[in-house]
Amino acid sequence: MAKRRKLEAPSTADIDKLEQEFRRETSAPAAPSGRGLAPIAQVAADSAALAQPMGTADRARQAELEASEGQLKAAKADGRLLVDLPVGEIDADAMVRDRSTLDPDEMLELRLSISANGLRLPVEVFELPQGADGPRYGLLSGYRRLMAVRELLGLTEQDKYKTIRAIIRPMAEADAAFVAMVEENEVRSELSQFERGRIAVISAQQGAFLNVEDAVNKLFATGSKAKRSKVRSFALIFEELGDMLEFPDALSERRGLRLAQALRQGAEARIRDALALATPANADEEWAEVETVIAKLDDVEHDPKRGGRPKKPKPISGWQNADTLVTSSGITIRQTHDSKGYILRFEGGRLDKDLMDSLVAEIQHLLEKP
Repeated sequence: MAKRRKLEAPSTADIDKLEQEFRRETSAPAAPSGRGLAPIAQVAADSAALAQPMGTADRARQAELEASEGQLKAAKADGRLLVDLPVGEIDADAMVRDRSTLDPDEMLELRLSISANGLRLPVEVFELPQGADGPRYGLLSGYRRLMAVRELLGLTEQDKYKTIRAIIRPMAEADAAFVAMVEENEVRSELSQFERGRIAVISAQQGAFLNVEDAVNKLFATGSKAKRSKVRSFALIFEELGDMLEFPDALSERRGLRLAQALRQGAEARIRDALALATPANADEEWAEVETVIAKLDDVEHDPKRGGRPKKPKPISGWQNADTLVTSSGITIRQTHDSKGYILRFEGGRLDKDLMDSLVAEIQHLLEKP
């Protein structure tokens, strides 16, 4: 049987020695008073020292910095922050542009202006979805300015043309983006009638609007009723003949309305056949081909063998009397008056709603105060 070990109580000297070693290991450096602090007390003292209240000036400065940071974040989120972006990081064709051509003289003037005075207005972009390698931003407005800066970079190779001042806009709905683009170009450099009709058709085809009618009403909401009517006529021209016309932007308003009326009368196939055989060198030659078809459409001779009422001979153009004017297109204008004022009456097969809207717009222009 094993013997039990006899335990002995520690002496007073042993207990004092243990207490001294414990104090050495746990005590903090001596305070100014000469007494040591427990670790938790030291931590509390350090925290209190760091948490001393700031003065009035420091608190005001801190509040100002926090407010400025908030304003900066809000400006970035709302698209009000100007940044310099590499021109290669912007996709100019992320949206179908409303402007189909760039006038060389206007572009030269713009390049000279940017070269002499810098870019006065920033372009507007939106972030593209992150994916494969490629531009990070899509161009929303400022197509001509971006093209001018790129051309200057190619001509001069100067570092200042490697970037362009831009505003990063939040990605809007497609219809709002198209409206913003059209409004910008209408203000800065008026679009041609054909360009207006073209963007109305394309934006509708891309699903931004329900149809062409909806596109015209929203893209040109601030325009007059007559203006929207003209845009619809040129939209029809783009839909029917956009792939055939070589000089569509040179199509005047008067010619365009005549062409749209002929298309509504079913002349599309004949006009396309005429344009397919033609090789016009300029806009006038192209219109001559179109006008030939329209004239034949207007002057179809009556075939006596088919019976029916003989065709009424076309009246000679000019003033028939003091109150009746016959135009070269066959439209008759009669002027009368009564106690309330003067009355104009328009007669003729060429008349339609679009043409009447144009006439009203012209009359309004003449009667407006200078």
